Amino acid sequence: MPDINVDGLTFCFPEGWQVTKFDDWAFYRNQFSKMHDNIKAVDVLALSPDADTLWIIEVKDFRKQKRTKSELLYEEIWKKVFASLAALLPAQANAANTNEEKFAEDALCASHIRVAFHGEQPKNPSKLFPSSYNTADLQQKFKSLFRAIDPHALVVNSSKMPDCIPWTVKL
Repeated sequence: MPDINVDGLTFCFPEGWQVTKFDDWAFYRNQFSKMHDNIKAVDVLALSPDADTLWIIEVKDFRKQKRTKSELLYEEIWKKVFASLAALLPAQANAANTNEEKFAEDALCASHIRVAFHGEQPKNPSKLFPSSYNTADLQQKFKSLFRAIDPHALVVNSSKMPDCIPWTVKL
């Protein structure tokens, strides 16, 4: 079972899934992100065993540290998803790492693209650790922002995982 750790959260995928921590790719870090200031990538890309579905996953854990960025959360996520998708095309042709090149090639052949934001918030919000976003509002923004990529983009957390999510998360 492929497991991947992001910000202290362990994402566990079923056997057969190809899973990668995309913002750690050498191609992204050494080439793509240097093309322009502020290019950011999503945390995880996951490809189903039949290579039919590519999941693009951004992860944030606000349980111990509140959000301090001035940029709206949905805009930050949208930019990361957009840049990550844009990076896959040149990665399939120009990545020096053959695993990254092969993953990009397989990902670009996927018939379906899914977008998920996995955000953990404090169980008992307070002034010191407030909620960083309203799930319903963020989900509504996702419907319009990601319509052309994934009309059913998701906002999830460890206590709210719909059946269509193929992974589990250990806190």
